[in-house]
Amino acid sequence: MTLLLTVILVALVFEYINGFHDTANSIATVVATKVLTPRQAVTLAACANLLGALWGTAVARTISSGLVDSKLILLSSDIMICALLGAIIWNLLTWWFGLPSSSSHALIGGLCGAALAASNNNWQVIIWSQPNPQHWYQGKGMLWKVIVPMVTSPIVGLILGFVLMALLYVLLRNARPNRVNRFFGKAQMLSAGAMGFMHGTNDAQKTMGIIALTLLGATTAGQLENLPGWLSFLHTPAPPPGEQMQIAVWIKVVCALTMAAGTAVGGWRIIKTLGHKMVKLQPINGFAAETSSAAVILAATHLGIPVSTTHNISAAIMGVGAAKRWNAIKWTVVERMVWAWLLTIPVSGALAYGLVRLLP
Repeated sequence: MTLLLTVILVALVFEYINGFHDTANSIATVVATKVLTPRQAVTLAACANLLGALWGTAVARTISSGLVDSKLILLSSDIMICALLGAIIWNLLTWWFGLPSSSSHALIGGLCGAALAASNNNWQVIIWSQPNPQHWYQGKGMLWKVIVPMVTSPIVGLILGFVLMALLYVLLRNARPNRVNRFFGKAQMLSAGAMGFMHGTNDAQKTMGIIALTLLGATTAGQLENLPGWLSFLHTPAPPPGEQMQIAVWIKVVCALTMAAGTAVGGWRIIKTLGHKMVKLQPINGFAAETSSAAVILAATHLGIPVSTTHNISAAIMGVGAAKRWNAIKWTVVERMVWAWLLTIPVSGALAYGLVRLLP
């Protein structure tokens, strides 16, 4: 029981770190354009994250049942701790160096690495691909829920950012710069709030899925049979055949509050990279980037796809910068970010794999 509660605690630590690590995703542009002060932007993001985290559970169900085959392996509490620690270590490393990597992919990598080690290198424990013949976008597994979105969602974000920015340039080519800045300064508060809300809907749900998966494993193993009455809410039975797993309300509320608290701390190192180093932003640029990224995340969340908020806002900023002029983007910074993106899943997975192997 103590080990199970430790898993929940470590999961919430990851959620807290996710909050301050990914705060920059939703507020970097609104801070860089000086529409809001850092304190105001963090407050907006924290409130929006809290509301977003309570909205829907499609992504949580994907994490809890769509990536690792729990029938082939009993994901015990110590294994889940190793999975979370792999993601936490990578998040802290990239935060320290100011690299906007993906907390989502770090968690997925940690989960797969830990499951692989616990199954003695049985690669079948990872659900690679389960296509849906009726709706291709509703397939399960790493291919459909992680790999394909990891490539396509940033591309879509970049294209949307480019197109929206180019359209705004055409429509407002004769407008006075001061009037444009005033209007989009106000509009950007709405787009930044939408970005924070969508970040909460997608990112907070990943930890919900991990907690639900851990409690399901403990319930299946009979570890929760003799719980006192006041802890009966921890009991999580498997869903009936053909039905999706439901996420308990208390899990949603705790994860939402934890992410909001982490968001309130802020992540100034990453804000500097996204908001200042990559491309110089004006309010109209920030509005276009945030709106494009929020639209992509909204679509992904609706489909239960755990996409990276970091990848999407970064790509949208690139698209906005490219619409301004191609050399407006500092490509050396982009190159460092892309390397962090590519390394996130394998490195966090390797860390979790090694931690499981060290278990007695």
